[in-house]
Amino acid sequence: MTRFLTFIGVLLFPVLLIGQNNFDSLLHELDTTVDNYQLYSNKKEAKITTLKDLLKFTSTALQQYEIGQKLFIEYQLFQSDSALAYARKNLKIASALNDSNKINSAKLNLASIMGTLGMYKEATDILYKINIKSAPSLVNDFYRVNTTIYGSMFDYAASSQEKKRYNLLCQKYRDSTLQSYTDKSNLMSIDLASKYNGNHQYNKTLALLLPYFPKIEKNNPLKAIVAYLISQSYHGKKDAQQEKKWLILSAISDLQLAKKEYISLRTLAFILYEEGDIDRSYAYMKRTLEDALFCNARLRTYEISKMMPIINEAYQKQNETNRFQLILFLISASILSLFLMGALFMLFKQMKRLSAAKQEISLANNQLSTLNSELSIFNEKLNETNSALSETNLVKEIYIGRYMDQCSDYIGKLEGYRRKLNVMATTGKMNDLVSAVKSKEFIENELKEFYTNFDQTFLLLFPHFIQEFSALLIDDETTQLKDGELLNTELRIFALIRLGIKDSAKIAVFLRYSVSTIYNYRSQIKNKAAGPREEFEAKVMLIGSNTKA
Repeated sequence: MTRFLTFIGVLLFPVLLIGQNNFDSLLHELDTTVDNYQLYSNKKEAKITTLKDLLKFTSTALQQYEIGQKLFIEYQLFQSDSALAYARKNLKIASALNDSNKINSAKLNLASIMGTLGMYKEATDILYKINIKSAPSLVNDFYRVNTTIYGSMFDYAASSQEKKRYNLLCQKYRDSTLQSYTDKSNLMSIDLASKYNGNHQYNKTLALLLPYFPKIEKNNPLKAIVAYLISQSYHGKKDAQQEKKWLILSAISDLQLAKKEYISLRTLAFILYEEGDIDRSYAYMKRTLEDALFCNARLRTYEISKMMPIINEAYQKQNETNRFQLILFLISASILSLFLMGALFMLFKQMKRLSAAKQEISLANNQLSTLNSELSIFNEKLNETNSALSETNLVKEIYIGRYMDQCSDYIGKLEGYRRKLNVMATTGKMNDLVSAVKSKEFIENELKEFYTNFDQTFLLLFPHFIQEFSALLIDDETTQLKDGELLNTELRIFALIRLGIKDSAKIAVFLRYSVSTIYNYRSQIKNKAAGPREEFEAKVMLIGSNTKA
């Protein structure tokens, strides 16, 4: 069951929300209408002024009567004293015309406005003297005026006995009014709905008036009356929200038609007061009182005067409460401002400290960046040194191995050469021995083999030496090798330089050349350098620096 109710609630929530939004928009429209009351009053007065100007140029009594009737209708719910004056003028004109129908119509108007002014004795005296049988076209109006006057007398009767009497008369004349209609009309629907409400038959009223209300034009005075009757039905049904909605619609219509004698806005103001909406209640009741005083509707003024002090007192109390809350708020805001200023001061100091710390951090970062740069350069140099050391170690390892092999091989060859010479000496082949000792063939063969081993070992360490060396020269003529050559003399000189042997004297001993010859070779090659001459040998030292054997 709980789940079902929850489900229904979820389904109805959007509908309720839309309904609340619609109600709020109606209240806002009413607020705007109340604020613009002067605009509607000005329109009404402009219309009345036009009729008065027209009245000045009338030449016949009949025209004066007809315009006077229109002025009475305009003043009837706008300014009661003026309406009373025009009702009396029209009665004089009708008497002068000796038209019984117009006389009775003027009397009905006079009695009606006297009822509004609370002159019930004078109004009933006038109605009593009307011979309605002589004016059958005014029967309905006659009964309606009687119904209205006795209804008002019922409302303001001092004793229950009088109330009962006036209520019976009101019902009697209402029934007569309904019987006087020859066909269905809008006024008949209103009178019938009023009877239903009096008999607590609220559903019948709603069934009759709800379909009729949308058909009423905006400038029709009946719109406010129908909306008020619908609100009374919802009041009887205890539907407060709908009652307020229709009171709002009725009040908007009253104000927009510049009616000064009305009941809807006053009723709504009291409901809002009971609900705690004091500001709106006070504003609506103030507007109602001003309009009632302007209209000189004495009974409405009396009704409002009983309620206004209550609402005004509540309004003043609320203002006092609001004033106290405002003072409390200002004190709280001042204290909070002091705390805020203190916090801002502390924050400012903290920001200064933070700024100084940032500057220190920035300075430290700059120093660290400088140190990092220096460390990076140092690391690069260290890497270069490590690479050079690795390369040197590799060269040393390879050359030491080759050197040991070469030495071992030379020892074996010398032992063989010694034996050969020993055999020659022991066998007496002295001529052969002398020839062998004088011959350079053995040395030349060994040198040739030595250079071949050097070339092989060097190219093993630096396989792209020749290509990279050629790239450092303007032309590659120097690096052109003969058949069977691994390196030529020029290449061997710079191969030794690449291995770190830069002394020309040592290179000369190694290659069996004079120092001047080695110097000339070096100078000639430098002259062919593609770049600056003085940087050539440094670039040679970089050849194959990343080569791994």
